[in-house]
This record gives sequence, structure tokens and C-alpha cells, in this order.
Amino acid sequence: MNTKVTIAGVTFKNPVTTASGTFGSGMEYSEFVDLNRLGAVTTKGVSSVPWPGNPVPRIAETYGGMLNAIGLQNPGVDMFVERDLAFLKKFDTKVIVNVCGKSVKEYVEVVERLSEEAVDLLELNISCPNVKEGCIAFGQDPKMIAMIMDEIKRHAKQPVIVKLSPNVTDITEMAKAAEAGGADALSLINTLTGMKIDINRRAFAIANKTGGMSGPAVKPIAVRMVYQVANAVKLPIIGMGGIQNAEDALEFIMAGATAVAVGTANFINPYATIEVIEGIENFMTKNQISDINDLIGCVK
Repeated sequence: MNTKVTIAGVTFKNPVTTASGTFGSGMEYSEFVDLNRLGAVTTKGVSSVPWPGNPVPRIAETYGGMLNAIGLQNPGVDMFVERDLAFLKKFDTKVIVNVCGKSVKEYVEVVERLSEEAVDLLELNISCPNVKEGCIAFGQDPKMIAMIMDEIKRHAKQPVIVKLSPNVTDITEMAKAAEAGGADALSLINTLTGMKIDINRRAFAIANKTGGMSGPAVKPIAVRMVYQVANAVKLPIIGMGGIQNAEDALEFIMAGATAVAVGTANFINPYATIEVIEGIENFMTKNQISDINDLIGCVK
């Protein structure tokens, strides 16, 4: 049975990784999960300097998922390299580093800092607000996507994945802009913007008022968007959004995703990634499928 998949020239032992921001950099989950078994570990977002994140409360449970407004809190790229990347080097798994910034210059600083490090792929979080453009997220404007991709590709030594936001009118337009800008792969979807109100306090449940909605409730939307993008561009896709088990993961793969990322499920069940890997293998055995690649986009 072949479970290997290839994204932008990088071969994963299986198609399962983690969604950025839900798995730290692997250290926190390593007592539950053998990181060697994962296709890749995708780290939490890394910026050029430490970010404190948003004020609390910044997480709220919702029906079928959760809202988060963490604000991409992280210790900055220097500490990430010294501590987190050094830890991940101990394991036989691919490393995808999620990169964030509030200007093109900040993205480039992280990309350049990681250029000579043991990083297999970079994932560009373009849901960050561009402070120079009135805090509009890079990923909500195809011209901005093409512009930031053009600049990043001048400096990146690793292949670049662009993480697409679902908070747009037409996600295929954003995917095409990323492809035109030189992206090597895409990941989708990032969280949907949502809100929750505490009726007893008559106040917003999270201090930021709005947050990113994730979890099982978003999965049908995510599968639809992965299918649309897979039919609009030729780039490999990492699909994510509400994956809880192998059945969910296989939906994304059949819709056109080459790999999948498990996110919110990690908070509910720290063994979720391994269960998804084993479930995919069991499905392949049961259905006499010898190569996972035969399932990618099979419902196109």
C-alpha cells in the first residue's frame, strides 16, 4: 500500500499534517502523538518579532466548533528557530512553517531567516491584516495576493504554500491569483469570521468581538471550496476545515486535495491525527486501493 503523496516536490509518508495554530510546533502534543508517524507537522504562525496576541477572552465554544481570536501570538522567528525548530529536527517528518506578517517586509524577514534552516515548506498566512492598506487582509484582494507572492518568491528557498481565506466572494479568484504569483501549492480553508454573544453578560463572548470559526460545522463549506479550487488551478492542495476522522479526510482527498490537515479536532482528541492516518489505511485495505493517489480528485 502506497500512502505517499508529493506536494511541490516534497514527499510526505502519508497525506496527514496538522493545521497551523492547533498543534503548537509539535512539542505540546509529542507525549500523545508519535510525530514520526505524521506526514508533516505544520507549525503555529511565526512572525519576524514576538507578537503578544489579542486580549482575553479569546476562545469561545460554539455549536459544532469554536471561535478563536488568538491574534497569532508567537515568540518571533529567532526563538522559534532556537527552540521549536531544534525540537522538530529530532523527528522523521516534514516541517511546514506558517509565516505571518503585517506588511510584505515582515513576511520577507521571516522567509529570509528560514531560508537556510531545516524547513521543507513555507505556508503563507495571508489572512493577516495589511496595516499599510487599512488593515485589509492580504488574502481578500487578488492583486495583493499576486504582489506578496511575487516578492516572497524572490527570497524563498523553500516551496511556498498559500493559505486561502474563505472570507471572500470567489475563492477561485484568489487561488488563480496565488497561482499566477508563483505559489507552489495552496492550503484551504482558513477560518470563517464569526461572532458569539453571551446573553447573560450582554457582551461579546470574546474580547475581539469577532473570531475565526472552525470545527465540524465548517466542513461542508471547506469541502466545496477545495473542490472548486481543485478544478480552477493546477496546484496541489492541502485541504482542511472540520476534519474529525478518516471519513472527513477522505472527502477532502476525493474532492481534489493531495493532503489534509487536522485542526480543531486536536483540542478535542489529541490522538486525532494518528486515528485519521490509520483510518485512511483501513479504508484503502477494505476497498483494495493500493495507491492513495488514485483517490485524489476522483469525484471531479
